[in-house]
Amino acid sequence: MEAVFKTQSSLLKLWGLLAVVLALAVAVKGNSEGDALYALRRSLSDPGNVLQSWDPNLVNPCTWFHVTCNGDNQVTRVDLGNSKLSGHLVPELGKLDHLQYLELYKNNIQGTIPKELGNLKSLISLDLYNNNISGTIPTSLGKLKNLVFLRLNDNKLTGPIPRELTSVSSLKVVDVSNNDLCGTIPTSGPFEHIPLNNFEHNPRLEGPELLGLATYDTNCS
Repeated sequence: MEAVFKTQSSLLKLWGLLAVVLALAVAVKGNSEGDALYALRRSLSDPGNVLQSWDPNLVNPCTWFHVTCNGDNQVTRVDLGNSKLSGHLVPELGKLDHLQYLELYKNNIQGTIPKELGNLKSLISLDLYNNNISGTIPTSLGKLKNLVFLRLNDNKLTGPIPRELTSVSSLKVVDVSNNDLCGTIPTSGPFEHIPLNNFEHNPRLEGPELLGLATYDTNCS
């Protein structure tokens, strides 16, 4: 009987230890995502206090306003469109492994698009339209194999449209109108079905490329 009690006691201790390990794992994951989002908060000016609930002392950011998590307390959405924010994006956003929707449209965000956004393998929608974002479209976005919506219109982006995006077969919507892009418009892969008006008002962007007859980076020097 004593041996049975010892065995039961050992099992209880083991289960207790496993529970602690799991709790710590969730806390560490939550903290890493919270740290990434708090880095974004620090980089932004927030006159409307929409980020007031983003408290870095909480175990995870799932209780923050404008943040959505799944059942495993992993961040899946950041909804900050039309929030009067200014400042710039941060590379730490690339640590949000389970993020599906990054909505930051209609703000006054400046600076460049971090290449680290190409690490967001679960991303479905990247909406950065109607800001003041400059620089080039990162080629790393071509790694986003679940991306469906890419809306970068009404910014100050330069450079060519990355050909890496033509391999993202899930893409349904691409809008890069009203920028300062150069080169030619891709015609392969998902771009075969993107309407031309989604590329208009780029003074240095030429018409659809003629495969094999022209380089795609013309007018980019």
